[in-house]
This record gives sequence, structure tokens and C-alpha cells, in this order.
Amino acid sequence: MQVQLETLSGLERRMSIALPMAAIDAQVAERLKRVARTAKIQGFRPGKAPAKIVEMNYGAQVREEVLGEQVQQGFYKAAVEQKLRVAGYPRFESVDAAGDAESFKFAATFEVYPEVVVGELAGKDVEKANTPVTDAEIDKTIDILRKQRTRFNHVERAAAEGDRVIIDFKGSIDGVAFEGGSAENFPFMIGQGQMLADFENGVKGLKEGETVSVTVNFPEDYHGKDVAGKTAVFDITLKSVAEAQLPEVNEELAKQLGIADGDISKMRAEIRKNVEREVKRRLTARNKEAVMQVLLDATTIELPKSLVELEVGRLMEQARKDLEQRGMAMKDMPLPADLFTQQAERRVALGLILAEVVEANKLEAKPEQVKAMIEEFADSYEQPEDVLSWYYASPDRLEGPTSMVLEDNVVEFVLSRANVVEKELSFDALMGNNGQ
Repeated sequence: MQVQLETLSGLERRMSIALPMAAIDAQVAERLKRVARTAKIQGFRPGKAPAKIVEMNYGAQVREEVLGEQVQQGFYKAAVEQKLRVAGYPRFESVDAAGDAESFKFAATFEVYPEVVVGELAGKDVEKANTPVTDAEIDKTIDILRKQRTRFNHVERAAAEGDRVIIDFKGSIDGVAFEGGSAENFPFMIGQGQMLADFENGVKGLKEGETVSVTVNFPEDYHGKDVAGKTAVFDITLKSVAEAQLPEVNEELAKQLGIADGDISKMRAEIRKNVEREVKRRLTARNKEAVMQVLLDATTIELPKSLVELEVGRLMEQARKDLEQRGMAMKDMPLPADLFTQQAERRVALGLILAEVVEANKLEAKPEQVKAMIEEFADSYEQPEDVLSWYYASPDRLEGPTSMVLEDNVVEFVLSRANVVEKELSFDALMGNNGQ
């Protein structure tokens, strides 16, 4: 096998390879013999057709198969001999071998993995967030759980903040009704921002059966362009008022939340455990993102276009499946690749950088780390041992936890080298509650 390698650009290479035709012919002949044993050709019993007839019927197909295999094997053998780390898939093309009947020549164009040199981490600032979980956070979580179990009781009084009301309304602009401006038996809660403030204020103080005309000024940036910036008059009739009643923090609530004996202290302990688990998960993700950004900022790397294209394809397919699961028909709807290019480049870059950091600093995931990761994950299930058994039933299932441990190891390594800036993050900011 003759091999010639040339550099086309930074990471792009072209390899020209000549394979001995005698070896290819020998493989074709051998495979045709195997085909002949079972070949079904009209006029002959299976396996009894003459060799020439078998070659006439199957020769072209067999030769194409053998050539394809020889090209693949020849390329990867040459890549190993040349000590090349091939990125993505090569593009093969045959080369005109006029006057050389003894060789089959082809060329492969491909990219190689870049040399990754991680930048200096000392002196780089990495923000590490911390969020304490106090009794106040537990109380707040209990309030959320209570609100999720709110009951509404019909009352005979004027509508007030926090009530759920049912109304009929008709809206008009300059005396003309507009689309979406009318409804019957429409429910909403006062004070939740479901309706514009002018509208809600008009409902407050009404009793069942009462009607009022309310002037509502739509803001300029209102999502309904037809009414944005305009003034409408709504005739509103209140049909029902229901008062919100939150469950008491008592034995009954504890049982509803899974505490069999209704012990409130056990309920609070279980809620604290769940809250602390979620806080840890979010902090880990946030701090990991900060570390990944530092690695990206510190490292200059040329990305193989083939790997980026593969990642774009994966992201597009994932997005397509997500949209289909939401009920959107995506069969004939194209997704622009440009939407995913930046994310794909970031993921490819991080993959290469993380692999280098792990290898260079021997940060491999230890079995006990992987087991601890799975146990922590399984702890949120009713039967943790079943989750543990499921993961260890197949080596493939350990790939996810192993990758997570590797990332955690990289995070700890970077934090030990960089300048860590501690930041206390409020519970609401971490959970995205906006103070609610």
C-alpha cells in the first residue's frame, strides 16, 4: 500500500492511497466462491451455477462491496501508521490510474483533531455561588405547596384582591366591537396580572349580578397589535366570586405530602431535604457553567468543521423531536442550520478542552465516584435500590453518570487553580422566583 499525505489547510488533510489490485481481485474471487454456494440463478439449482454465470450476476456488486471495504480499511490503516487523529468522516474519491492496472488509487480528504493547549488558569476569576437554605426557605416552599392546593369557596360579597371571579364582558373601541374583546363565563384571579390593571380595578368592589363600564388603556407595546395604544370600553358583569382558602399547616397537609403519620416535623425535614437537593443541583449547574466559560475564554482552539457540522445535525434533530412532541408538524418544515451553529461550536470546543484537561491531569472518573453520583440521583425515588440496579445492569447506562463525574472533576480542578470569587445568591434568584 502506497500512501502520500498533504496538508490542505490548518486541520484539513488529503491522503492519496494506492492499493494492490491483485489483493482486491483475490478477495473478489474468494467472495464470489462463497456467493456461489447459495446463489439462486434461474435455470440452476442453488449452488450449482457455473462460476462465470455467478460472476455475470453478482460480480459487479461483489467488487463494489470489496472496494468499499478496502478503501475504509486502507484509509484507517494508513491513518494509524501516519499517527493521525481523524476528526469526523473522510470524503473518498477515486483517482484516475491510467496506465497502472496493478493499483487501485483513491484519495481521502479529512480533518484531524487540533492540538489543544489549555490557557493559564491562575489569576482567572471564577464566580462560585452559594445559597444557604434556612427555615425561611422551607416556610416559603411550604407556602408554595399550600397555594398549589388552594380551594375556592363561593362568597356573597364584593370582589377583592386574591379572589377568583367569573365574568361576562364586551369590549369596544370607538363604539365598535373588536376581535378577542368579548367573552362569557370568563374566570380569572384578581391580583395575578392576568388582566390589565384598569380592567382588574373595574372588577374590584363588584358584587354578583352587578355590571360596570370600565375604560381600559392598552399600552403601546401590548401583544395584540390591533389594540395596542388604543382605549377601549368594557361592559363587565360579575357572575361569581370565590375566596381562596389555603390548607392549614397541619397533620392533614403532611399526609397529603406523603408523611404517613402526619408528623409536621417530618414533613419539614423531608421538604428541607428536597429543597437542599434542588439547590445543590442548580448551584452545581451554575458553577459548572462559570468554569466552562473560563476554560473557553482561556483557550484558543481551531475547531474541525466536520465535528461542528455533526453537532449541528444532532442539535437540529433534537430540536425537531422536541417540537414534534409539543404537537408541531415538522415533517416539511426546515430548520436553519445557522440557528444551531454557535451552540454547536461551543459544545465541540468544550468537548475538546475537557478531554485534554481530563487526560493531562488524570481526572478520570473513579468507580466510587460514579456509584456515589448514581446513589445521590436514586435517593429522590421511592425505590432507590431499583434505580441503582438499573444503571449497573448495562455498562452503557453508566456513560451518563460517568460523564457527569468527569465534568465535576474538571470543575474542582479549575476551581483549585483559578481565583475563586465567592458570591452569596439568594434563594429566590437561584430558583427564579423573582421574589415571589
